Amino acid sequence: MPYDGVVLTAPVSVPYVRYTNETAHWWIARALREALNVIGMTPQQLDGLSVSSFTLAPDTPVGLTQHLGLSPRWLDTVPMGGACGVAALRRAARAVQCGDANVIACVSGDTNRIDSFRTLLSAFSRFSMDATFPYGFGGPNASFALLQDAYMQQFGATREDFGRIAVAQRANALKNPQAIMKKPLSLDQYLEGRMISDPIGLFDCVMPCAGAEAFVVMREEMAVAKGLPFARISATIERTNAFPEDPMQLRGGWAVDVDELWQMAGHGPDEIDVLQTYDDYPVICMMQFEDLGFCAKGEGAEFVRRHDLTIGGDFPHNTSGGQLSVGQAGAAGGYLGLVEALRQVTGTAGPTQVEGARRAAVSGFGVINYDRGLCSSAAVIEGGTT
Repeated sequence: MPYDGVVLTAPVSVPYVRYTNETAHWWIARALREALNVIGMTPQQLDGLSVSSFTLAPDTPVGLTQHLGLSPRWLDTVPMGGACGVAALRRAARAVQCGDANVIACVSGDTNRIDSFRTLLSAFSRFSMDATFPYGFGGPNASFALLQDAYMQQFGATREDFGRIAVAQRANALKNPQAIMKKPLSLDQYLEGRMISDPIGLFDCVMPCAGAEAFVVMREEMAVAKGLPFARISATIERTNAFPEDPMQLRGGWAVDVDELWQMAGHGPDEIDVLQTYDDYPVICMMQFEDLGFCAKGEGAEFVRRHDLTIGGDFPHNTSGGQLSVGQAGAAGGYLGLVEALRQVTGTAGPTQVEGARRAAVSGFGVINYDRGLCSSAAVIEGGTT
C-alpha cells in the first residue's frame, strides 16, 4: 500500500560530543525543540511521538512525555537499534495516513558518560550477559570480526576494500561541520591503524558519543501550507531475525524483501541518486550494497573498487560521513542516514549536498546478539515540491 498523502520533513541533528554529563532526556529534548521550531508548532500541538534510545532508563517514552510537557494521542518506541529510523518512519507514516495522528515527531538520542558504553554492553541482551561478556568477548567488535573474517574468506574481499569505504566517508565528513572526526584519513593510515579484533582495525569501528537526531512525519497538505521542504515515501521494508539457519551472517533481512522494496518504489536501484547505509563497520555497508541490489552477492568488494563513494563521486554514499566519521550516538545512529537522506532530497544538505539528488535509499541494521544483527530496514524517499 503506498504512503499517499504523508511526507517527512524537518531533519534535525543535535551536534554530537564525545562525552557528556547530560541525560538522554536532555539530548532528545533538544532535538524535539528544534524540530518543533522548524515546523512552527508548540509542544502542545504535537499529537504523536516516536522515541528510540538505549539510555533513557529508568524512564520510558511514557515518562518522557511528562518530563517534556507533552500529551500525545499516539506514542511509540522502537527498540531496533540501527534499524530504528526507518521502522519509526513506517509506523508514523501509517498512523498519520489512517488518522491516528496528524503530526508525529520521530526522535532518537543517547547520552555517553565515561564508562557508560561498557555498562550498556554488559547488559545489552541475555546473549551478551550469558554467552559473551562474562568470557571477555566484550561487545560488537569481536562479533563482527567473526562476520568480516567469514566474508573475506568466502568472497575474497580484502582490508583495502573495506578501507576504501572508511576513507571515502572520512572525506565526506570533512565537509560536515558536525562530524566528530576532523582529520583526513588515507588508505595507508587505515591499514596502519592498530588491530582491535582481527581482522577489524581501529578505523573499522565507530566512536561512541552523545547526540540526537529527529524528523517529523505529517500530512502533505500541512507541509505545503507551512512551506516546508519535504520528501515523499516511495517504499519501505523491515525484517527481524532473517535467515536464522545461516551459520554465519553474510546476508541481512534486506535480501528477503528487496524485490518488494523496488516494486513498491516503481524503479530499481539504478535510479537512486544517493545511498545511506548503516555503517557500524564497513563490512556491513558492503553487505547492504549487495542485499539492496546495487551489485550481486559476493561482488561488494569489486563494486567498491569500481566506484567513487564520495559526495562528488559516481556513487555518493553516506554523505554526512556516516557513523564511522560523524560518530555513533547510540540509537541515534539508526536515524543518521535517514536524516541526511531527507536533507539530500530536499536540497538542504549544505556542504554535503550531492548535486541534483532527488531520490535516496536508506538502510538500517541493528541489535547484535551473539553472532548476528537481528533487525534490518530500508526506505526509498523522493524530494517533493511545496
